[in-house]
Amino acid sequence: MCIAVIAVLALLAEGSPKALEPNASEIMHRVAENQDREQKARNEFVYEQTMHRITREKSGKLLKEEFWTWSVAPGPKKTEKKLISVNGRYWKNGDYHPFEGEPVPSVNGLNITVDDDSDADGRDGIDKDLFPLTTDEQKKYTFQLDGERFVNRRKAYVIEFRPINKNEYAWKGEAVIDADELQPVTIYTRLSRKLPFVVRDMLGTNVPGLGFNIQYARVDQDIWFPSSYGTEFRVRALFFFDRTITESMQNVNFRRTKVDTKIDFGPSAHN
Repeated sequence: MCIAVIAVLALLAEGSPKALEPNASEIMHRVAENQDREQKARNEFVYEQTMHRITREKSGKLLKEEFWTWSVAPGPKKTEKKLISVNGRYWKNGDYHPFEGEPVPSVNGLNITVDDDSDADGRDGIDKDLFPLTTDEQKKYTFQLDGERFVNRRKAYVIEFRPINKNEYAWKGEAVIDADELQPVTIYTRLSRKLPFVVRDMLGTNVPGLGFNIQYARVDQDIWFPSSYGTEFRVRALFFFDRTITESMQNVNFRRTKVDTKIDFGPSAHN
């Protein structure tokens, strides 16, 4: 009798880890639910966003350097951004010239920028099309669990994602998800497939290396915000134009709008 009971318990113990093993799709579904549910709490925070953008020519020579600062207030449907300042320097006539305010000067008659209002429809301050966090965006992706790791002494799941439609030009990459609160910690993306030959070669246009990475920070229990963002890519067009664009963003000085609590993630990027 005792032997039988022990055998049953042993079988249950052996099977329990498999029963509790997390599923990548379920994890990401919970991430989407948490992002939607906590939106009201995120609306109570305002913060500053700084952007450092560098444009270089093919040789590596610096052509333009920009420093942007906005005040950011997330809302129920979109993030409101108000420009505080923009300044920098640009190369012209054999020397660097400072500038301040808009419009930002062009270099050699051309002005390459990444849309500064691209996150206007992203409720957490990031363009919703870049990262498959929301319920609607996740419908376009397939997910696979690729192990676990510890981030800041907190257990996290590593999730690989790629578009369901292999012919689509979308994002693929890796999402690191906090195991306790099921919130994004880090997300890396890159293009899911190369641009077609006719675009890359016949038209002389290419954007190699296009991808993004973003870090999230826990500002309160079950409340996570994007804290830093980076991208670097090269633009080649019409056989004579070749530029490398580098961007780094930081969100700092998080403040609740209803209480006197302040959460600071460090100095602005250009200080």
